[in-house]
Amino acid sequence: MIVNPDHIPRGVLLLGDYGSGKTEVAVNLALSLAMAPGSGKVTIADLDLVNPYFRCREALAPMEAAGVEVLMPRDGHAFADLPILLPGVKGLLQRTHRGPEGWAILDVGGDEVGSRVLSALGPVIDPARHGVWFVVNMNRPFCDTAAGCLKVIQGVERASRMTVTGLVSNTHLMDETTAEMVEQGAALSRELARLHGAPLQLVAAMEAHCEALDTEALGAPLLPMQRIMVPPWLRRPGGLTGPEVFRGA
Repeated sequence: MIVNPDHIPRGVLLLGDYGSGKTEVAVNLALSLAMAPGSGKVTIADLDLVNPYFRCREALAPMEAAGVEVLMPRDGHAFADLPILLPGVKGLLQRTHRGPEGWAILDVGGDEVGSRVLSALGPVIDPARHGVWFVVNMNRPFCDTAAGCLKVIQGVERASRMTVTGLVSNTHLMDETTAEMVEQGAALSRELARLHGAPLQLVAAMEAHCEALDTEALGAPLLPMQRIMVPPWLRRPGGLTGPEVFRGA
């Protein structure tokens, strides 16, 4: 079962611990919605003030090419770690209250520190139209058990003053990921859903693994993804990485 745009809330706030792949999920979800037949306007807002390497603003070109509006600081503030987007984000969420068309995807900082920015958005969150989803990667520290994940979520909820209303399973190990690993992560996320009470909304996996997955057993719709977010040391001209870049090899 592939993700159905009709089942995605009009506003999705994506939280996740560092290394969960939250930004990859945010970008791929925005692109998936934008490319759906008859889709409305899709806007993604970059609220990640924690991780300087993996922020959705890094994927500005492919998202704008697909018709996704990217809400981010511009010009000299493009890579500033400042909460200067809040007025625009509040307006974005308020717009999703009024009409049925379009989606707003918010990529929020990964830990308790990053999620504090959400406390300012409380007054414009509509539980009927907005989802607060936590991205789970069981290969991250403290998230290898459902009980460990629950503690992480509870810390984020305290910091953001919000309740997580959905889970996204995104268990991966970069290039070492396997289809079996994805299925194990989905199983852990189902157990976490039982402990916390928030349902499993999506299982995210790279397209290369999707064909080998038993989609009926995942427990939630599948979001097939392409790898769009890569660290800056892999974006060098000519494929140079590490010390080679500085030697000018």
